[in-house]
Amino acid sequence: MKKLITILLILTMTFSLFVGCGNEQKKASSDVDIAYYAYSSEPILNWDPSVMFSNGVVVLNNVYETLLRFDPGTKEFIPVLATEYSSSEDGLTWNFKLREGVKFHDGSDFTAEDVKYSIERTMALGQGASYIWFAVDTIDVVSDYEVQLNLMYPSAMDLAAACPYAAFMMPTEIADKPDNWFEGGNEIGTGPYVLESNSMGDEVILSSYADYWQPWSDNQFEKVIFKKTTETSSRRQMIEKGEADIVSELPSEDIEALKDNANVVVESVPSFTNLLGMFNTEKAPLNDVNVRKALSYAFPYNDVVDYAAGGYASQSTGVVPEGMWGHSEELMQYNLDLEKAKSLLEEAGYGEGELKLLLTYMSGDEVEKKAAELYKAELSKIGVDLEIRGMNWESQWELSMATNPDDRQDIFFIYWWPDIASPYSWMYSLFHTEESILFNLSYYSNETVDGLIDEASGLGGTNIEKAEQLFVEAQEIILDEAAALFTIDKTVQWVQNPTFKGFVDNPAYPRVIFFYDCYREK
Repeated sequence: MKKLITILLILTMTFSLFVGCGNEQKKASSDVDIAYYAYSSEPILNWDPSVMFSNGVVVLNNVYETLLRFDPGTKEFIPVLATEYSSSEDGLTWNFKLREGVKFHDGSDFTAEDVKYSIERTMALGQGASYIWFAVDTIDVVSDYEVQLNLMYPSAMDLAAACPYAAFMMPTEIADKPDNWFEGGNEIGTGPYVLESNSMGDEVILSSYADYWQPWSDNQFEKVIFKKTTETSSRRQMIEKGEADIVSELPSEDIEALKDNANVVVESVPSFTNLLGMFNTEKAPLNDVNVRKALSYAFPYNDVVDYAAGGYASQSTGVVPEGMWGHSEELMQYNLDLEKAKSLLEEAGYGEGELKLLLTYMSGDEVEKKAAELYKAELSKIGVDLEIRGMNWESQWELSMATNPDDRQDIFFIYWWPDIASPYSWMYSLFHTEESILFNLSYYSNETVDGLIDEASGLGGTNIEKAEQLFVEAQEIILDEAAALFTIDKTVQWVQNPTFKGFVDNPAYPRVIFFYDCYREK
C-alpha cells in the first residue's frame, strides 16, 4: 500500500510537468517509466479470466497469456505458451507442446496440468466465450509439457487457443481459492504484468513481472495505467498535452485536426469491428418483422459513414465485417428508403406518431451518439419518435438484462469485435438462440439459423469453404428477418505520443495493446 501511495503522489506532483513538457519522456520526472492508456470505457468489469467477455480484454491480455496468438495479416499463429502444435487429419485430435521455464505470478511452474485445468474450468463455468471449447470432449496430459485435446467433432482448436477471451492459462491452484476470489481484484497469470492496484470500473495499474519468461530491457514500461476516460475532449486533451501515451475512439473532426499536430502520431488501421443496432425482437412493435424492416430502411447508412464516422468506415454488408472470412459482398443490403419504410409501417398497422422507441448507446462514444442523432432525424420524417439515451456500459447492460422484455430498450447500439477470429464469433454470440441472455441482445431465435451456425462451426477445422458457405446462408436469413441494424464496419484511429513505440494494431485483438512489445524512445 505504501508503494502505491508513493507512486500516486509522484504522479500527482508530476502532473503539471506532464502538461508543460508535452512529448518529453515521462521518466525524467520519475525513476519509473509509465505507459498511460486513456481508455474510452471501464477498463475491466470482471477479473475472472474464464468469464471476462467485454472491456477487460485490454487488461487481461497483459496479465494472462494464451497458447497461441493469431496474426490475421499473415493468417499465421505465433507461439506463446505453446511452442508448436499439430492436428489429426480428421480434425478430432490436437496436440500442443508447451513452453518450459514459464512461471505464474505466484511463482509456480506452468505445465500441461494447468492447461487441462484452465480449459476444463472455463468449460465447466459455461460463461463468457466458453463456447470456443464446446468441441472438446476430453483432455489428456501427455507429459509435463504436452497436452492433447480430443474433440467430439472437428473444430479449429488453433483459433480457440489464440482467442483473446476464455483461452487464458491459469494455475491449478485457482481451485483452492474462495469462489469470490477474483471478485476481490486478484489474478495469477503468466503475462508480463502483474496487478498492482484496481479501482473497479475506473482505473487499473499494472507492474512488470520480474520473472517473466521473456527478458526485459531498460526502455520497456515498468508500469501501465489503464484509465477510464469517457469524454472524448478529455482524451484529446490528454494526448495533446503528453499526459496519455495512447488513445482511440476520438471524433473524426478531432482526428483530422490532430493529423497536423506535430506532438502526436495518428495511425488509421483496418479493424474487424462493426456497429450493430440490436432490435428487441421479443417486444412489440419490434416483434413484427415488417416494423424491423421499416426501421432498417429508415437508417441513414451513407450519412453515418460520412458524418458520424467521418469517412473512417464503410456500410456493413451482413453480420460479418469485411476482411474476415465468411463475409460476402453478395448479401443484400438495406438502404435509406423512407417511402418503403413508411409503407412497411402502414402494412404492420402503424400510422404516423404511433411509434415511440428507445435506443441506447454507450456514453462517450461520439460515433454511436452521432449515428443515433442522424437516425432520430430520419425516423421523425415518417412519424417515429426515437428517444436516444447515452448510458455507461454497465447501466446499458443492466437495462438489456431486464427480466421482462417490455422493460428493455428497443434498440441497443453495440460494437462487436472477434473473440475468436472466425465468423462464429459474430454468428454464435449475437444470433444463436440463448437460454440465458448474454450477447444476443436482439433476443433472436431461429432453429434453422442455429443449425447452420452449429454445422459451420464443426466444419471450420476441416472444410473452411463449406463452413463459409453455411455462415453466408445463415446471414441471408438473419438479414431477411431484419434481426438487427447492420450499420458500419469501422477502421480504427490510434493517436499516440511520438515517444511511445512498438505498438502494432492486431484486429483479432481489438483495442488491446500488448505493452510488453512497447517501449519509450530515448
